[in-house]
Parts: sequence; structure tokens; C-alpha cells
Amino acid sequence: MIQKIIHNKLIEAIDKAVQNGDLPHFEGEVIHQVSTPRHEAHGDYASNVAMSMAKAFKMPPKKTGEILKAILSEDPLFSRIDVAGPGFLNFFISDSYWQGHLKTLISDGDNYGRCDIGRGISVLLEYVSANPTGPLHVGHGRGAAIGDTIRRLLKFAGFDVKTEYYINDAGNQMKMLGKSVLIRYLNACGRSMTFPDGLYRGDYIKDIALKAQDIYGDKFIDSSTDDSEVITIFSELAVNEILEGIKADLKGFNCAFDNWFSEKKGLHDTGFINEVIEDMQKRGLVYEKDGALWFRSSEWGDEKDRVVRRSTGENTYFAADIAYHIHKIKRGYRLLIDIWGADHHGYVPRLKGALSAIGLKADSLSVLLVQFVNLLEDGQLKGMSTRAGEFITLKELIDDVGRDAARFMFLTKRSDTHLDFDLDIVKKQGQENPVYYVQYAHARLSSVFKKARERGINIDDISPDAIDCSLLSKGEEIDILKALEAFQKTIEGAASNLEPHNISYYLTDLASRLHSYYNKYRFLTDDKDLSFARLFLAKGVRQVIKNGLSILGVSAPDNM
Repeated sequence: MIQKIIHNKLIEAIDKAVQNGDLPHFEGEVIHQVSTPRHEAHGDYASNVAMSMAKAFKMPPKKTGEILKAILSEDPLFSRIDVAGPGFLNFFISDSYWQGHLKTLISDGDNYGRCDIGRGISVLLEYVSANPTGPLHVGHGRGAAIGDTIRRLLKFAGFDVKTEYYINDAGNQMKMLGKSVLIRYLNACGRSMTFPDGLYRGDYIKDIALKAQDIYGDKFIDSSTDDSEVITIFSELAVNEILEGIKADLKGFNCAFDNWFSEKKGLHDTGFINEVIEDMQKRGLVYEKDGALWFRSSEWGDEKDRVVRRSTGENTYFAADIAYHIHKIKRGYRLLIDIWGADHHGYVPRLKGALSAIGLKADSLSVLLVQFVNLLEDGQLKGMSTRAGEFITLKELIDDVGRDAARFMFLTKRSDTHLDFDLDIVKKQGQENPVYYVQYAHARLSSVFKKARERGINIDDISPDAIDCSLLSKGEEIDILKALEAFQKTIEGAASNLEPHNISYYLTDLASRLHSYYNKYRFLTDDKDLSFARLFLAKGVRQVIKNGLSILGVSAPDNM
């Protein structure tokens, strides 16, 4: 990556200047940043080294900049170096570097852009984890697309990543689910039952009730709707049915999970939650008030203390969350990443506070909040209430617009911003449809290679040594080469900051550059060497688009 190359050359130049006596000997490391200037006139990259090291060098930054400029100007990597403002070093990179880097890209192929910033770091990524009380809807789909893309992105950046779905199959919501199915079952068996407010009303509840009727016949026809044992039977049936649907939907959405963790089996039945609360009691982290146990969360960054065990003796959801994350860490993971709905933002400080209180690093947990999705069609907003049964399922969305379009659209904005998913736009075949625009760039280049083969030219059979990349000297060509070189930097930044949307931003920009170039220049010309060079450029662009789309879990079609 060019920033690292510039950094290393600056270190070498400083060492040389110290040896020459132009700069004084100093202790410690050279601290500076190699950044991209906002304006092209200020160069390709800039460093603040002369200012950040002013105290160590004991001289004005401008003078330091001139000393380093004199040494670095001899390097063919730089076509020009300016000392600007208070002492910034502005670097203009020689075209030969960008042209030469294209051969590195082609050589790396599917591995181009990979890095090892995550080497040795084990990650447990928990995402979706929707309550098994109904099918996944469009809002869950956004979390699924973000989570799975982060999985792919982190693996591409060298992290050891495992994924997990947390099944919330305990607590009052399971009783409500079981009761909802029981009432529908009794209706199906001929009993006239009033369906109370607050239960789950979707058609899927009726479908599960019919399956219960197939399994049990009229065995429970005389059951009370308050019979806890019967409710548990219907609840377990419902959870199993709904989970099977969830798993199928996620598989169809190209999402992979290494583990499905049951709250009931993993935390309640094993007594692990009680063990955690007992440990907190020993540490003096909880106290009793009004018959309940309270965690001193206000002492750890929360706005108030929180109940972990109610006066009834029932453990709270918060207690289960604390226990679950301790369970994750006990399994040996160094970094925990959770993807939650934005309505859970208040849980972040209290959970991090609990981890800190028991002696774990709060920064071992990263939480991404996913904002709501507004699904639009003909300018109208569609409903999203699971309990009321009024929502568009993820499967319906995939059937309507396709997996690729859905995944890409979910990744067109930061996770913490609202997303308007316009069904009318995503079905169009044009520039306004971002996934079509990017995929079409890949297909367009595949078409170029097909035409080249019809003329007897197969760029894959031509040795890179036979390609004269110096012929790629047009301004647009250099800009594309610069964009291609920036792919690894984009990967590193997106992985470090957990910002998968930056990959879609990058691909949209690269596709825009490609389409503009395609409309202005010909890849196949009367000049054989120029044609080879431009086909080589096309091969590089197509490879990067393919690699980027693969990280997004989106296909790279050859025909559209």
C-alpha cells in the first residue's frame, strides 16, 4: 500500500538526514500521518512529519520539510514534492508507480486487497438474533446483510471470525407465543375463542396451529389457555417451526452461521445465569432492594442501577445478556461484535459497564446499531409490526427484487442511519439503481473480453511482461489506476472501523469511473500494444469489482 511505502521512505530520509548532520539525533519513534489531501492540487498524499517532529528536531517545520524534500526528490517514486503551508510535505506520485501496480493486482487475482491486520485476533460476531416469534422481516434483513458482510470483510482482513445467532427462547415472550398458537389451534379444532390483544397475530401463527392440529389432533381441545404445560408444548413447537424458517431465509440470503446459541439451553437450563449473579454478589456488585437484586450499573457509566433478579426470583433479560457475553469470553474470544437494532442503544453502556465491573475490558465488546428500514413502493411506506402481523418478510423481499439487489441496497448507507429502500428504484436497470450500476460494470468488461476473443485476443494468455502499462497515460486511466490501488486501504479502513458500507461506496465510485472511461475510449484499437494495455486495465477493474462484490455477498455477473 502506497501510504506504507511513503512512510518507510520518510523514515529512511530522516535517518539519512541525521547521519548527514542535517537533522539532529533524537530519541523515540517518528510519529506522523500520511493522508490524502482534500484537493488534487495538493498532491496524491501528504505528511505532517515536519510539524509532528518539530520538538524533536528543534527546528522550524518548513526547514525540516525542505531537508526531507531534497533527499526524497531523488526517488523515482515521486514526480514532485512540495513543502506547503506550515510544513506539510505534499507528494505527487509518478505515473510509473500506478502503472506498475496494475501488474501486482493482476498477479494477486482473487487475493488482491487481502491484508493481515486481524492476524491472531479471534472474533465472535453475533448478528440478526431476531426473537423466534415470527419470520424475519425487512428490518432484520438489513442487520443480516451488514453482519454477513462484516464476517466476509474481517476474514478478508485476516481475522479469525466465528458467527453466532442468539436464540431468545426464554421468558414471557415464549409464553405469549405459545398462547397465541394454542388459541389458533383451539379455533382450528372448532372452539370459538377470542384472540386477546398483545398476542402474535400473523398468518404464520395460524399455519403453526394447523401443524399442531396435524400432530396432536384434538388432544388439547379441552385445554385452558392458561395451562402453562400446554403453552410450553405449543411454544416449543412454534419456536422450532419459526427457527427452521429463519434458517432457510438466512441461507437464501447468503448468510452463514457457525453456531446457534439457545438462551434457554445454554444459560437457563445450565444454571449459568445464577452462577454469574452469585459471582457478582461475591464481588459486591449487586445489592438487594424491595426484594430484588440490583446491579450497581450507575457506578459503571449507566444512568441508573438495573435489576438482575426480580422480587419473584425470576432473572431479567439484562442478567441473561451479562451471562451470555461472559459465556462468549469464557469460550476464548478476544473481540466480541454484536449487531443490534437501534432501539437497543440504551443497553450498550450498561452491558459494557457490567463487563468492566467483573474485570473484563469494555472495549472487548463492539456494538453496531442498525437503524430502521423504510420500505417504499409507489411512494408509500409499508408496515413493519411483527406482533400485529403486518410486515414484509425478508423472503418476500428476496423473491421480489433478488438477493443481490437486497443485500447491496442494505449496504448503501451507514448502519446507524435510516435507510429508505425504494422498491421502484431497485427494480430499474439504470444508473439510479446502485447494484445494477456496479454489476453492469463487471458485465460490460466481460463483454469487452468476449469481443477481444472474437478478434483472436485473449488477455489471459498474454504475459504481463508483454504489456506496456506506460501506455496507460490518459488522465482517466491514471485516476482508475489510483482507485484500484486504494482498494486495500479501503479494506483495512472498513475492517478496522466495522464500516462495510464503505465497500459499496468504493465500488460505486469505481464503476462510475469505468462507465465514463468506456463511453469515451475504445479498449480495442488499431494499436495492438495500446489494446493490450487497456485490456489489462479492464482486467484489473473487473478483478477488483469481483473481489469487492464477493465481500458484500453479491454476485459478479458476466451477462446482464
